[in-house]
Amino acid sequence: MSAFEKQTESIVKALFSDLLNEEETVNRCLETDSGESEQSAEETPSNFDPVVIASRLRSIGDECNIDFENSSQVVAEVLKGKIEKFEAAVDSLSRRWSNQNPELCYERAFLTISVKLAMCIAKKVPAVVHHIPLVELINGNSRVRSYIESCGGWENLDN
Repeated sequence: MSAFEKQTESIVKALFSDLLNEEETVNRCLETDSGESEQSAEETPSNFDPVVIASRLRSIGDECNIDFENSSQVVAEVLKGKIEKFEAAVDSLSRRWSNQNPELCYERAFLTISVKLAMCIAKKVPAVVHHIPLVELINGNSRVRSYIESCGGWENLDN
């Protein structure tokens, strides 16, 4: 697993924990580490903090003004707990939203929609939140991954 994929996993874990208001002592700021980490600086930048980045993703999700309840049948099914349709819902909504808002690139729309939809699921069906394939969705989308990397990595997203 690459450093990017590990970071995505940590960020999504922190996001889900936050969405469910769980206390998570695992997520700590790496800047305050004693420096005795097994990972090299190349693998995990010193300013990489999954909790802070998860908070940024929530802010990005808050940019979404789509009414998920009335957007499509697929989204309605996802909001009832059919998580297997999450990827299709995110892709469809991201394409539609970025087409309607030319200033918004698909990759940004994708991150916004996926986080906002996860937030909605956490409110409606909290039991399935940890089954949302958000890590796989982000890591598996080369356009989104390239977008994040072109920003300088997760730690520079929206800085």
